[in-house]
Amino acid sequence: MQLHSSSGKWRLGLGLSLLTASLWGILPIALKITLQAVDVYTVTWFRFLVSFALLALYLSARQELPTLKKLQTVNLGLMAFAVLFLAANYILFLIGLSLTSPANTQVLTQIAPVLMGLGALVIFKEYYTRSQWIGLGILSLGFSLFFHEQLTTLISAQSQYLIGSAIVILAAAIWAAYALAQKQLLQYLPSESIMLILYGGAAVLFTPFATPQLLLTLSPLHWVTLLFCALNTLIAYGAFAEAIDHWQASKVSAVLAITPLITLISISIFSSFFPYLLTPERLTTIAILGAFLVVSGSIAIAMGKSR
Repeated sequence: MQLHSSSGKWRLGLGLSLLTASLWGILPIALKITLQAVDVYTVTWFRFLVSFALLALYLSARQELPTLKKLQTVNLGLMAFAVLFLAANYILFLIGLSLTSPANTQVLTQIAPVLMGLGALVIFKEYYTRSQWIGLGILSLGFSLFFHEQLTTLISAQSQYLIGSAIVILAAAIWAAYALAQKQLLQYLPSESIMLILYGGAAVLFTPFATPQLLLTLSPLHWVTLLFCALNTLIAYGAFAEAIDHWQASKVSAVLAITPLITLISISIFSSFFPYLLTPERLTTIAILGAFLVVSGSIAIAMGKSR
C-alpha cells in the first residue's frame, strides 16, 4: 500500500498547526461551561452536525463535493476506522473533562500528539534528526516542570478525578490512532472531503443518544459557548487535516504540544474577568520555566532540518 507523503509546504503546515493548537487550547473552557447545561452526547452530536452542514454548504457552493466515482477509490475500512475513533475520542474527552478540570485534561491529552508523532516515525517512515530528539527531551522536561502542580494534584485526587483522568488518557490514545488514519486517507481524498464524511458519519452515530429538545432550554451564554464549540470543530479539524497534508505528522504533533500552554493562559485571562464561571490557575516560577522549555522544545522539533 502506497503511503501518503506531505506536500512539503512547511510554512503553510506550520501556520495551520498553530491555528489548530490555538483553537484546541481555548476549546476546553467553552466545553466546560457548555456541559453545565447540556449532556455530553447532545454536545457531541450538535458539534458534528453543525460542522457537517456548514462544510457541505461550503463545498457545494464551490462545486467540490466528493463524487461517487472518487468515493469508490477510498479504503472504506480505513474510513470507518477513522469515523469510529474520532467519535470515540470526542465523547471520551468530554466525559473526562466533566469529571476533571480543563487544565488537567490538557495535561493528559498531550500524550495524543506525542503518540501521533512517534507513530508517524514508524508508519510513514518519518524521522527526527539529533537536534529534534534533543528538542523532544527538552519538551518532555518542560512538561514535567510546567505541570508539576497538576500532576501532584492528580496523584492525591479523589476517585472521580482519577477515573476522569484515565478516560482522558484513553481518549488521547484513540485520537492518535485516528490522526494517523486521517493522514493515510489523504492518499485518496482532499482533506475537506474526508472531514465531511467524518463529520456526517459521527453525527449519525450520536443521533440516537442526543436530546435535541435540551437546546430549546439553553440560556444565551450556553448557546454562545455551544456554537463556539461547533465552529471550533469545523475550523480546527479542517486546519489540522490540511496541516498534516502539507507537513510531516511528527512535526505537526510537536507544534500541537503548546496547546495546554494556550489553555492555561486562556484560563488565567478568562477567569480574571469571569471568576464565577471558571476557577483560575496559579503558575509558579517552576511552571513558568517549564512553559519556556515546552515552547523551546516544540520549536526545535518543528524547525529541525531533515538530513
